[in-house]
Amino acid sequence: MSIWFNKQLNLTDFDHWGKNTLGEHIGIKFTELGEDYLKATMPVDARTHQPYGMLHGGASVALAETIGSVASAIVIDNTQFICVGLEINANHLRSVRSGFVEATCTPIHLGASTHVWDIRIHDDNKKLVCISRLTVAILRRKD
Repeated sequence: MSIWFNKQLNLTDFDHWGKNTLGEHIGIKFTELGEDYLKATMPVDARTHQPYGMLHGGASVALAETIGSVASAIVIDNTQFICVGLEINANHLRSVRSGFVEATCTPIHLGASTHVWDIRIHDDNKKLVCISRLTVAILRRKD
């Protein structure tokens, strides 16, 4: 059973959220929407490198927060609620120098006032690069 608010949702329905954002600047692309997961990719290149030529940990965190925040946004009724990041942590497990990384976001907790997401980031060889957990606050719209 789908966790998404709109049961007919597809990837193109929320592409507009990425326009003129950090995610667009660093090349994040949403690639797959399952019943209870969301996937996105990000290039490992000059935009996402740190000075040693490896994937910057902050870029991994930006990918994790982007995918988790979008996942929360498509779980809630956007006419009544908004969602904002509350806390994120990440364990960086291995380096990546080139190619792409893929993030898979799955829910740990979908409550009325908070969502908690597990985000696993893998390299092109399916090796685990980063594990992140994101907590998102769900707030009632005031407008």
